[in-house]
Amino acid sequence: MIQMQELIAKSLRDFKEGSIVKGRILEIRNREVLVDIGYKSEGVIPLSEFDDADDLQVGDEVEVLLCRLENDEGTVILSKEKAAYRQNWEKIVKVFHGDGLIKGKVKSVVKGGLIVNIGVEAFLPGSQIDIVPPKDLQQFVGNTYDFKIVKINDDRKNVVLSRRELIEQERSEKRQRFLDTIKIGSTVKGVVKNLTDFGAFIDLDGMDGLLHITDMSWGRLGHPSEMVKVGQELDVQVLDINREKERVSLGLKQTQKNPWEETENRFPIGTKVKGKITNLVPYGAFVQIEEGVEGLVHVSELSWTKRITRPSDVLTVGQEVEAVVLGINKEEQKISLGVRQLEPNPWDAIEVRYQIGRQVKGTVRNLTAYGAFVEMEEGIDGMIHVSDMSWTRKINHPSEMVKKGDELEAVVIDIDKQNQRISLGMKQLEGDPWKEIEAKFKIGDLVKGKVSKITAFGAFISMDGDIDGLVHISQISEERVDKIKDHLKVGQEIEARVIKVDKTERRIGLSLKAANYSEEDIKREAAAFDAVKPGEDMVGLEHAFAAAAEEYRPGDRKK
Repeated sequence: MIQMQELIAKSLRDFKEGSIVKGRILEIRNREVLVDIGYKSEGVIPLSEFDDADDLQVGDEVEVLLCRLENDEGTVILSKEKAAYRQNWEKIVKVFHGDGLIKGKVKSVVKGGLIVNIGVEAFLPGSQIDIVPPKDLQQFVGNTYDFKIVKINDDRKNVVLSRRELIEQERSEKRQRFLDTIKIGSTVKGVVKNLTDFGAFIDLDGMDGLLHITDMSWGRLGHPSEMVKVGQELDVQVLDINREKERVSLGLKQTQKNPWEETENRFPIGTKVKGKITNLVPYGAFVQIEEGVEGLVHVSELSWTKRITRPSDVLTVGQEVEAVVLGINKEEQKISLGVRQLEPNPWDAIEVRYQIGRQVKGTVRNLTAYGAFVEMEEGIDGMIHVSDMSWTRKINHPSEMVKKGDELEAVVIDIDKQNQRISLGMKQLEGDPWKEIEAKFKIGDLVKGKVSKITAFGAFISMDGDIDGLVHISQISEERVDKIKDHLKVGQEIEARVIKVDKTERRIGLSLKAANYSEEDIKREAAAFDAVKPGEDMVGLEHAFAAAAEEYRPGDRKK
């Protein structure tokens, strides 16, 4: 009896709650496992705590945590999971204080990251999964990876992991090995990692290199996606290395023969070529004449005669066209093409169709400050300068004589074949009335007319034969005149005396105040007008009398 009590006492001393003990499986039930740990009664463990429940056998030895020696029913409460957790936690703490490296299996996705089983449940933040945080975390569930323990809370039994640190460390080592061994001009394999507007980043097994869009193809590219795609494997050439900043520039086109090497021999100037339009811009059309070689048809080289403002009005992307090589710049990789050169230039024989002196018909296409452009046939314009619109009238703007859309006749007065210009004249349709002006208007004649224009220095009077005369401000009244509009109105009919006829300068001076002068007074006023001389830079009647108004007023008796 004494021996039994000693054994029980010894047993109670060896078994303490919270300790890890060894036990042997006595029975496997539907929901629990009966385990003998050498205590006075057997212990119970839920079957769910065994990962390999199907492989359990009676007699198997297991390590368990003694949770309670006896519950209300006198049963010993054991836990296999808690025993494993404690053992694992001790190992994890030891690993953390060592190199921190541990394997684990991704268990599930939670808010902000993943739960990983490393013997205990650990948290892997989304930012620490990879170098670029993945969008789909579900793809990692069930997979086993290497991790680094970055944080441990012993009190709360929390563990934070990082996979990104290991990847970055591995890439750093690979990057350094790559930089130590690579040379400019080497050809290396890489995988397209990312695309931007200016190029593609290539993963060179740990080292990122930039493949610029200009180094992808000898031809023109609008975007890198036209040439490569993410995940594509490429053979690229190393163009430049910056070991300090760990940057590598790559080229794809350099791995192929430069098609521009023999362009001058294959496409001599004047050669007819065929190609496909790859791009239309406001100033022209780009035409691919072979792989990697494009030429530009400038908008001015599309037609000899048609006024084409935008290439897209007559061409479309993808259209097959024929053109003529106009020029090659091998260094800048540029070829100038022309489409209009496929047809004869109508300006080559322009003087045969439009001889000087020939009378032509046309439509006013446009007005400028200095003249009117007249379309004689499609693409062939002539220009009528304001000075060639009338023999007698001073035209300040062509709209005084013609308007856009008018049908008119004119005479060819000059041809500039080199600059593709034709000068036309309207007044040349009739004889020059100034040749006979002295017979029609004599000094002293009393004439009638209508005020056509008022300026600061005088009034222009339209007389018989569509000839203008000028009444200078000094010739309006015997009294001083400050504002001509106070005395004359446009459209007013007046009677005036001719006091000056200048055939060379093509001007007639009139006087209102001399209408009732005697012959002696008229001679005096004529002498006063003779003193008015236009400057070298003054052209026509208006400028001559403008100068006279500033310097001297002929006939002003107050002076």
